[in-house]
Amino acid sequence: MKRTTKYIGTSLLCSIICASLASCDDLFEPAPENNLGVDYMYKNPQYAEGVLANAYTYLVCDGYSFSEMATDDAVCNQPSNGYRSMAAGTWTASNNPMNVWETCYNKIMYLNIFLNRCDRVDWADDPIAAQMYRDREKGEAYGLRAMNMFHLLQAHAGYDENGVLCGVPIILNEMDATSQFDLSRATFDECIQQIYADCDSALALLPMTYGDIENDSDVPVKYASLAPTASQYTRVFGTKFNGRMVGRIVLAYRARTALLAASPAYNQGRTDLWETAADAAGRLLDEIGGISGMDSQGWTWYNNTSEINSLANGMNPKEILWRGAKITGRKANDGTLEAQCYPPSIYGQGLVNPTQNFVDCFPDDKGYPISESSRYDETRPYTNRDPRLEAYVLLNGGRIGSSNATIITASDGANQDALNRLSGNSTRTGYYLRKLLNQRANLNPANPGNIAFYRAYIRYTEIFLDYAEAANEAWGPTIAGTHGYSAYDVIRALHNRCKAGNDYLESIKEDQEKMRQLIRNERRIELSFEGHRFWDLRRWQLNLNETAKGMNISQADNTYTPIDVDSRNYKEYQYYGPIPYSECLKYKRLKQNKGW
Repeated sequence: MKRTTKYIGTSLLCSIICASLASCDDLFEPAPENNLGVDYMYKNPQYAEGVLANAYTYLVCDGYSFSEMATDDAVCNQPSNGYRSMAAGTWTASNNPMNVWETCYNKIMYLNIFLNRCDRVDWADDPIAAQMYRDREKGEAYGLRAMNMFHLLQAHAGYDENGVLCGVPIILNEMDATSQFDLSRATFDECIQQIYADCDSALALLPMTYGDIENDSDVPVKYASLAPTASQYTRVFGTKFNGRMVGRIVLAYRARTALLAASPAYNQGRTDLWETAADAAGRLLDEIGGISGMDSQGWTWYNNTSEINSLANGMNPKEILWRGAKITGRKANDGTLEAQCYPPSIYGQGLVNPTQNFVDCFPDDKGYPISESSRYDETRPYTNRDPRLEAYVLLNGGRIGSSNATIITASDGANQDALNRLSGNSTRTGYYLRKLLNQRANLNPANPGNIAFYRAYIRYTEIFLDYAEAANEAWGPTIAGTHGYSAYDVIRALHNRCKAGNDYLESIKEDQEKMRQLIRNERRIELSFEGHRFWDLRRWQLNLNETAKGMNISQADNTYTPIDVDSRNYKEYQYYGPIPYSECLKYKRLKQNKGW
């Protein structure tokens, strides 16, 4: 099987032969028209970086999958959508929208090639710079391998037919046509430990952040024996490398991994893992000063227009730990989130429809769940509510777009924004998505406006919520543990920044179970539509089959009638995702998860 290798000038995106779990009889043999083999990387550091750069392409965390449409938080208005079909009962080992097997192992193969060979690369004529380049590049590779291993574990770990909690095959070596591809799955714990080991290797080599320095005295102590100048250090670890794997991102993936391992679906009764998870998240949060480092505007990061417009040189806003490239000059109607999710009356496709289930999870303005609220009025259901509801969901009568258009989703509305008015574009729930969208975009094809945006890969809010969940389980709601702040402190700070009420929080702050439910609800709200809900429901082992509901609003008589929109049809075994069916057919040692 021939694959063409191309090297384009000094581009980081140098493409070499694709390695995968499938056997390939000319795995690293260059195509006839190419004179460069993989060994060329030893003489050309830009070519070597191209090998590493392949692990940065098509990142699993890049973009928004809107997997919430397979949960109780949203439905899709397009009948052919994969998540819609999956939630209806079509999820199989050969039809799996959550599959990351091929993508992640492909990246791991490139990383193994790189790690096996990078010590032999002539990184620079300057031996001091060469050593620092070698360190940084290896650190990136270890961090990226840990990242891909995490996503594999999250999507494909599970119990086999013998009741063993299995992970995925651990592959650490460069593979060629003579390698053994028929590999058994490692245990879940072995995979966790391998991720930790790669994180440790990465952290030993990478700075916490990239940054330029001006004084030789500011060179980190770890390089004292090399005695580089400030200029040499900046050349290798300067701000121009922002956006690449770095220490704080590695810590974030360690925290994600520890939280996954501590969760009910995976902890196998080990309650001590919660403290490990709390410390992993706390270690990262300590880098920004703990709660004092929380961004007061972080809850509307996607619409902080002046902040987005001013971003330069790969810098991150205070809320963002890792992000994709800032895109500028993009026409708002050219495949943007706005084009996908705006209501049809202003040229959107209305793709993602938040459910009534999701709307109901927003408390009242004192923080009480609406089921316990004295301020909630069923005839005026959107008044006296948490301010994040109006910020994240486009409600009936809400305004959005460059024309500040009023959107009527009531069933007796006058245009195609109305409930179920236009198949494939109109809302099926009575709601449209507001979160993640530029609130003043112009999609008019006659004169579409330009917008600036970026994809958030990891937000610090996620890490705060990771910490709150684990700290509550490890030490209780108000005990600070080893990092100086408690789960209660985190939730109070999150509420304060968006001016949400804390009365309910104060009333339950000594109750671990009620704090658990509150933290889970905060995670549902704060991380909504960023790809967390599906995984959270599964790792908590909560009900996957909540019927997705909507709201039929009649403006004529001012009534609000809940409606069933989509039923969910998940099986008990689907708390754990499948190994791809095609892989199980190819490899006898690769055992499937129970039920699939």
